Amino acid sequence: MSHPVSQFATRITYLSRQLPRMAWYAGHLYVMRRLAEQVRRREDRGTQPKSQSRPRSQPGIQQRLDADIVALFADDLANVEAGIYPMPSDHDGSLFTVLNRSRLFFRDLPSIEQRRKRNGTHEVLTAKTRGLRPDYYLQNFHFQSGGWLTEESAERYDTQVEVLFRGTANAMRRQALPPLAEAFRGRDQRKLRLIDLGCGTGRFLDFVKQAWPRLPAVGIDLSEAYLRHARRHLERRARTHLVVANAEAVPIPDESCDAVTSIFTLHELPPDVRGSVVREAARVLKPGGRLILVDSLQLGDEPTYDAILARFPQSYHEPYFESYVNEDFRTMARRCGLAHQRDIRAFVSKVMVFDKKAKN
Repeated sequence: MSHPVSQFATRITYLSRQLPRMAWYAGHLYVMRRLAEQVRRREDRGTQPKSQSRPRSQPGIQQRLDADIVALFADDLANVEAGIYPMPSDHDGSLFTVLNRSRLFFRDLPSIEQRRKRNGTHEVLTAKTRGLRPDYYLQNFHFQSGGWLTEESAERYDTQVEVLFRGTANAMRRQALPPLAEAFRGRDQRKLRLIDLGCGTGRFLDFVKQAWPRLPAVGIDLSEAYLRHARRHLERRARTHLVVANAEAVPIPDESCDAVTSIFTLHELPPDVRGSVVREAARVLKPGGRLILVDSLQLGDEPTYDAILARFPQSYHEPYFESYVNEDFRTMARRCGLAHQRDIRAFVSKVMVFDKKAKN
């Protein structure tokens, strides 16, 4: 049992790091919504009858969202206090870096709004880019400029995600660490191997390395720009390798990994590609290995949020989200030789845990 003074210090340290961060990104969301509302009022002026009003959100939704954010951070802190992972460092960068990313975020909002109005979803699919990546990948996901292909997109991405989730994205990512700790318990981390599919800017791999600094880890992603960003973010982390590759054809041998993770990636994939990625994860896992997926809640996981999930693709360009929220991952995994262990709710995301049967 931890000493009360030590426990108090841990909680104060945690809150002093997470509360200002959450307030920072929640403030961005507030400003973004106010700017969007001003634009809508200007557009509606003189065209919308006075008796007509915009639909309001379902009563109680905001209170439930707030309560679930509190529960997420309580779980995050409990994991730290239990020694599952150390006090997290979000490594957002210097004040200059944070402010510059905010500038990039707000600067792109007018382009996002214009793209949303004209349904500009495939501007990155050009004669120059066609064939370099799968067509499904060459889209302006979230209506953002550059899709996943540019340096500025990589610099904006983490701010965009944290704003969308009010500063909770990293805390949701960290909820994949407890099932990893179960799989690694009592084992020499230097002799294990983890691969993260669709590692993006490397935020999840950073948390993995905070918990297991000597663990050999590989991150793969299709975006060279995002991997360049990840290399800068992870440059102080030893035994970490980043590779430009497609998760449909992971460039490592069969049964060579003790754990495979994929964080906020599957909802961006067409159904057939999603299935291919899970099959590849099963292929590279050693017998007894563990697959951990973190992504959005699905329909029926929390009925209170079903309406939000249904509206989400209308506000953001998420062409495969509707198929994702209806996907049967348990059956998909079972067909690949993976047994579902459990799902863990984490605010508006969930952690799905699957194990590959060990050899007798």
